[in-house]
Amino acid sequence: MIGTLFDIRRFAVNDGPGIRTTIFFKGCPLSCVWCHNPESQEMLPERIYHPNRCITCGACVENCPQDGLSIENGKIVANRDVCIACSTCADNCYSEASEIIGQMYSVDEVMTEILKDAVFYELSGGGVTFSGGEPTMQGDFLKALVMECKEAGLHVAVDTCGQVKWDYLEEINPYVDLYLYDLKSMDPVKHKELTGVGLDLILENLKKLNESGKEIWVRCPVIPTINDDEDNLAAVANFVQPLKNVTQVTLLPYHPSAKAKYENLGREYLMDDSIQTPSETVMAKVLAQFDAYSLPVAIGG
Repeated sequence: MIGTLFDIRRFAVNDGPGIRTTIFFKGCPLSCVWCHNPESQEMLPERIYHPNRCITCGACVENCPQDGLSIENGKIVANRDVCIACSTCADNCYSEASEIIGQMYSVDEVMTEILKDAVFYELSGGGVTFSGGEPTMQGDFLKALVMECKEAGLHVAVDTCGQVKWDYLEEINPYVDLYLYDLKSMDPVKHKELTGVGLDLILENLKKLNESGKEIWVRCPVIPTINDDEDNLAAVANFVQPLKNVTQVTLLPYHPSAKAKYENLGREYLMDDSIQTPSETVMAKVLAQFDAYSLPVAIGG
C-alpha cells in the first residue's frame, strides 16, 4: 500500500489536541484561490524552484533528462510541459534551489515516523492528524493508516474539506476520533467560484458526521472582503449551532505568505495583493460574533 505525501510534521500543536504528528497528503478536489498549500493540490509529485537559493551553476540544466531546463537572462527557466518530476535536478542542485514536492511512502514507513513520538502523544493527550490536501483522495492508503493507528492505541484526527462520498467517510469513521472540518463560505454560488466545487455535499457530510457521534472541530478561514462579512459568519454560526458534536470552531486568519509558493511552482496567484492578514481588531469582532451564538470558538494558527 503506497501513498504520496508532501510533508510529515512532528510536534504539531495546531491540528488537534496535544502534541501531534501531522501527515500531509498530496491531492485535493478543491482549488481554493487563497490556498496556503498549493503544493498539495496536485496528486503527483512536482518540481518547485527557489530562485533566492539558486547560484545559476547550470548543473540542473546539464543533467535534466528531458532537456526541460535552460538559463535565460541569468535565471533557470523550466519547461513544465515536459517535466516528469524525476528529481534529477534536485539531486544535482548544490544549493537546494530545485526540490521535488511529493514522496512515495508505504504504510509501514509512515507508521514508523508516527510512532517515534508515541510518548509525547501519551503525555500531552495528542496523536496523529491526517491532513493535506485532502487525505480522503487517497482513500485506501488513508484507511490502512487510520486502522494501524487505532490498533496502536493512538488518537486519530482527519482534516477534511468534506468533498467526498459519504460511503467512504462511513468506512473510516470507526477508526477516527476527531474530524477537523473546513467551512469556507456558506454562499453556494460564491463557494463554487472560490473553491471550484459546490457546497451541498460538504454540508450534508458535516451533518452526517455529527449524527454519527464523532467529535468535530469546524475550521473557518477568515479572509477580508472574501468571507468575513457578517452575513456569511452568521450563516456559519447558524448552521453549526445545532450540531451538538461540534466542540470547537477555529477561526483561521488569512495570510498572503503562500504567494511565493505559487510563483516557485510556476502558477498564478489569483488573490488580490490588497488583501492582507485581518487585524486583531477584525479578528476580535469575528470572535465576538461567534461568542454571541454561545459557540466554543478559538483563533487558530
